[in-house]
Order: sequence, then C-alpha cells, then structure tokens
Amino acid sequence: MPEQLLFAIEVTLNGLMAGVLYALVALGFVLIFKASGIFNYAQGVMALFAALTLVGIQQGQVPFSHLINAIFGTHIHHFPWQVPSIIAIILAAGVMVFFAWLVEKYILQHLIGQPDIILFMATIGLAYFMEGFGDMMWGSEIKTLDVGLPQGLNVAIDETTYGWFGYGFFIDNLDLVATLVAIVLVTVLVIFSQYTKQGRALRAVADDHSAALSVGISLRFIWVLVWSIAGFVALVAGIMWGAKSGVQFSLSLIALKALPVLMLGGFTSIPGAIIGGLIIGVGEQLFEFAIGPMVGGATQNWFAYVLALVFLIFRPQGLFGEKIIERV
Repeated sequence: MPEQLLFAIEVTLNGLMAGVLYALVALGFVLIFKASGIFNYAQGVMALFAALTLVGIQQGQVPFSHLINAIFGTHIHHFPWQVPSIIAIILAAGVMVFFAWLVEKYILQHLIGQPDIILFMATIGLAYFMEGFGDMMWGSEIKTLDVGLPQGLNVAIDETTYGWFGYGFFIDNLDLVATLVAIVLVTVLVIFSQYTKQGRALRAVADDHSAALSVGISLRFIWVLVWSIAGFVALVAGIMWGAKSGVQFSLSLIALKALPVLMLGGFTSIPGAIIGGLIIGVGEQLFEFAIGPMVGGATQNWFAYVLALVFLIFRPQGLFGEKIIERV
C-alpha cells in the first residue's frame, strides 16, 4: 500500500479523534438550546472554569489567594494537602451543579418569557463574568491537568499497523479515551432526552415556556437540570482538552470551533453534534493534508468555518436539525 495512502488513513483517524473533542463541547450547546431555545455563549468558558476548578481542588490551591495576599499582605497559596483525582472530579462536578443553580436563580428566573436575544445577551455577560471570576479565583497562569489519563503513542496500534502495512500509525491514547467517553455520554444523553419524563419535559420547555408552565412542568427544575448536565459535559471537555494542551484561558476559545459543528449537525440534535464534530475533525485534517501545502498551510484555522458557510447556504438547519416552517 502506498505510503501517502497510509499517511492519509492515519490523518483521518486522528481527525476522528479531534472531532470527538469538538463534539464534546458542542454537546453542551445542544443541551442548553434544547431547554431554552438560545445559544449559550458561555459554554466554552464553562469548560475553562470547570477545568480551572478541578486543577485548583486537586492541587489544594487556596481560592482567591492572589486577592487575599494583596489585601492582607499574606503569602498563602496552597493548603497543606492534595486531593485525589476522582474526589477532585466529584467536587468539581458539584461546583458546576451549584453554578447551574445560581444561574437559574439569579439570571434565568428573571428572564422567563423574554425574547431569545435577551437570553443570548445574558449568556454573553455570563461568559465574561465567569472568565474574570475564574482568573481572580484560581489565577491566570497555565496549569497542568493530570487525572491519570493515559497519554502518548498507543504502542499496540503502532506495532500492529507496522506489522500489517510496514507503517506504524501514531494514535494518542488520550484521544482514544476521549472517544470512548464521548460514546458513553452520547448514548446516555440520547436515552435521557428521548425516553425519560425529564427529557420530554425538556423538549416541551424548548418549544414554549408558557405552555410548559401551564401543564405543570417546573421550568426552574428543568433549567437547573439541563445547566447541570451541560456543566458536567463542560467538565469532561475541560478535562480532555486540559490534559491535552494544559489549562489556560485560550481553552475557552474551543467554543468557537464548536460553532461549525453545530451548523453542520443542527442546534437541536445530540447525535448531530457528534456527526458534525467528526465531519469537522476529519475534514480539516484531510484538507490540510491534501490542499494545505498548495495554499501555504494553516488551513485548519478557517476550513471549518468555510464548510459551515456552505452548509448554511444549502441546508440552514444542519444535517439533523428540524426544518422550521412558518405560516405567513
């Protein structure tokens, strides 16, 4: 088999792995949109804040230590202990649930029945607040996230493919773990959305807030539930991306790559988020491999948005989105 073809297969496999990570972020957007009908601009910052909180708890960092030291002239930074990874993850998930309750109580509760643009603007304000609050709480320096996930070359795949083709595929163990986690998350979320009472209530709330309230659905409970789930998804995405590239404030920018994913898959489809992520991941890798050298490279920065633009022209609702028909 030609070496170029083998390299293209390797690029495709790595693109699938990257697409899974994009899809993890997109899942949070889909959940919020299904519950409230708005695009949650803060989802990327939620992933950043969840990862910062996890690292801070795990390393025993004193919250607001920089602020405390500046006010009182002290020099405290860490508690005299470290927290095991599994406990730190549970505590960080608890923080995201508490955050969901705060968002519902102090933001969403006061915006029931308001136009979608008002809710969208509220999420923009929430994003900037969380980014500044996370900086003040945990500091802005780049942090290393280590929860025991395997990383580096998968030797078994490398040796097996080398034995078959005389060319070893480089597949990262972390990407394999992310793929398995995404499969489990998607399966659970699809079952929850389609076959549970809370899932049906979630879809009813997305269709009409007032009608949902009139049939006894607790809007407050649904919003807390869906923001909690989105917070957990953000935590998982933050763990994967943070373990891959470190926990830094550019982590919040992964939300921008989720936009083309949503445009392809549809804003209301959980499976669509996964398929869209895989298309973007594979597409940008293969495009860089085949066309990048001809146009100067760095096509991964813009390919996804061009592809999304094409989809918007021919299928605005995405591959799995619901076509909206209105009487005029």
